[in-house]
Amino acid sequence: MKDIIISPSILSADFANLERDIKAVEKYGADWLHIDVMDGHFVPNITIGVPVVKSIKAVTTLPLDVHLMIENPEKYIESFANAGADIITFHYEAAKDKIKDVINLIKSYKVKAGISIKPKTLPEEIIKYIDLADMILVMTVEPGFGGQKFMSACAEKIPVIKEYAPEDLIIQVDGGINAETARVCTEYGANSLVAGNYIYKSADIKSAIESLR
Repeated sequence: MKDIIISPSILSADFANLERDIKAVEKYGADWLHIDVMDGHFVPNITIGVPVVKSIKAVTTLPLDVHLMIENPEKYIESFANAGADIITFHYEAAKDKIKDVINLIKSYKVKAGISIKPKTLPEEIIKYIDLADMILVMTVEPGFGGQKFMSACAEKIPVIKEYAPEDLIIQVDGGINAETARVCTEYGANSLVAGNYIYKSADIKSAIESLR
């Protein structure tokens, strides 16, 4: 595993040329592919579902980092696992009373399990689940839309999580990531970064990815 796992978000890709844009980040050094799944309920936007994930799996060798921004995530774990997800991250806020059950369900499909927290959620709320998860995703924007500005106060959750984290825990950050904010996050202890617009709107995708490490 590389020191910093870079997971470009296809939310910022050209959906009419999705395979082309996936191949571009694959060619230029991306480690994972971040796939935002939104249901129009947990977050106001609607994006993609299981059939698209299955299609993506067929055209890339990159691990699929599937971020479920949906209500009742347990209903969809099997479908996304079978579609080819390598990591499935669900929101703490969408499954507060069933965190352990959802993690166990994800892992039953031999898939890595992640827990994501929104900007207003305190890191202390998930400390007791850290040993169960493979990844904690800290949102540094409100989930639901790409292109938002980085919320620096949210990054301050990273060292709190790091303090309690097992050595192999992946601490991922998503929202407003660019070369400058990436440094903030990695200095706090993050070891995985999601970036959408910064990578896909760049004139030089290779340099953009390298600048995040």
